Amino acid sequence: MASRSWNRVELIGNLTRDPELRYTPNGAAVCTFGLATNRTYVSEGEKKEDVDFHRLVAWNKLAELCNQLLKKGTKVFISGRLQTRSWEAQDGTTRQTTEIVVEDMILLTPKQVHEAQEEPAEKTSEVPPAEKASKETSPQEEVKEDLPF
Repeated sequence: MASRSWNRVELIGNLTRDPELRYTPNGAAVCTFGLATNRTYVSEGEKKEDVDFHRLVAWNKLAELCNQLLKKGTKVFISGRLQTRSWEAQDGTTRQTTEIVVEDMILLTPKQVHEAQEEPAEKTSEVPPAEKASKETSPQEEVKEDLPF
């Protein structure tokens, strides 16, 4: 029987910085960003919190989508695999890093919160009630927008 191996990472966390999009010489899109995950635990009767920081990289169309949709603070679900790579630095030393290659991404920050964070403070003026009522959508329309299919 052949031996099996499994390389799968699934994380839910918040982006630590805005995504950075670049292109390889061959034209492939590469998007890099950081993700923070929190965990709480009790030690000696005291509640403590620990944070881990992860390096992520997305390729091609997913890289372009991550760059468009994500920004610092966005809560996101990431599914991917661990990859360790090494390279020679300019000073001649060999460097190594382990990162998560993103294969799937789901935005968890609600659309309204995501859009509200993008608007500058000057633009958030009070809308008259008559205009507000005409712009509101029915509860059924709101539910349809939030459905994942």
